[in-house]
Amino acid sequence: MRPQSLEQLLSSVVTQTVIPDQIIIVDGSTNDDTQRLLEHHKFALPITYTRVSDKNRGLTNQRNVGISMLNDTSEVVLFLDDDVILENTFIEHILVPFTDADVVGCDGWITNESSWKPIVPDVPLPQYCQQLDGYYLPLSARDRIRMLLGFFPSNIQPGCIPLYGHGKNSLPPTSKQYEVEHLMGCMMAFRKSIFTHISFSTFFEGYGLYEDFDFSVRASAYGKLITNTAARLAHYHAPLGRPNTYKFGKMVVRNGWYVWRLKHPHPGTQNTLKWHIITLLLAFFRLSNVLTTNSLKRKQAWGDFCGRIVAWVELLLFKPPLPQP
Repeated sequence: MRPQSLEQLLSSVVTQTVIPDQIIIVDGSTNDDTQRLLEHHKFALPITYTRVSDKNRGLTNQRNVGISMLNDTSEVVLFLDDDVILENTFIEHILVPFTDADVVGCDGWITNESSWKPIVPDVPLPQYCQQLDGYYLPLSARDRIRMLLGFFPSNIQPGCIPLYGHGKNSLPPTSKQYEVEHLMGCMMAFRKSIFTHISFSTFFEGYGLYEDFDFSVRASAYGKLITNTAARLAHYHAPLGRPNTYKFGKMVVRNGWYVWRLKHPHPGTQNTLKWHIITLLLAFFRLSNVLTTNSLKRKQAWGDFCGRIVAWVELLLFKPPLPQP
């Protein structure tokens, strides 16, 4: 349902230093706008287009459909959201980590979502910040409070998952590679061979929040996951095609619990308590937006808060079943 975003993405693929051998567009639209775009705008790319029925609509279902359409000669599969725009060397750099036979997955670095700044000698750093490889990241208000309460993973590399969940993803723009435990779904690549062992989970219906976390955890059983910060794109989070904020809030908590326990099946009492405290803390931070934003965002914040609280109560009463190892 986002043909304009798709057009911008494909325009950035045309200029890549490495052009993919196959581009599969799996369209979940309920109208013909995306199909008409592709018929009208003839991109000089090896595009295969398919539009799914209601049965296969939804992020994880559509990804599994795309996997079933891969060429036999494919070796690396890159999943891109339609609302990203690639720098012209993105695909070239996303392939570099796969020269290591132990690497099964890789993602890159988002240029318009980072607040990392270079450390300047003799210039004092903010009191609350994260530091890594010559860069520092000023913490947001909610992360400062988490740090004060001892609930912020300040000693854990971004991209890795604490025993109490609620980790952070953002890495500095060093152009280095980092081993991580979670790839970002808007731009993650995997060896094709991994799909002989696992597929995207149908637990994540529809919008599929945290399906990337789930797949990363299961893929890591077969090899290393890498973030290559030299592979860069912008992510614009197009508003169309997204769930309402109440449903989104429920997914944040329900799906968040699911992937946390998938990664850490036995986190212990203390870490379990931390997960619940942070979940409630983040929910009430969202509620505070009701007082600090305009009327439209106020309504969205209230819906998000209600969804989080309802999902949290539901978790106390009954928990989603986890896949058997």
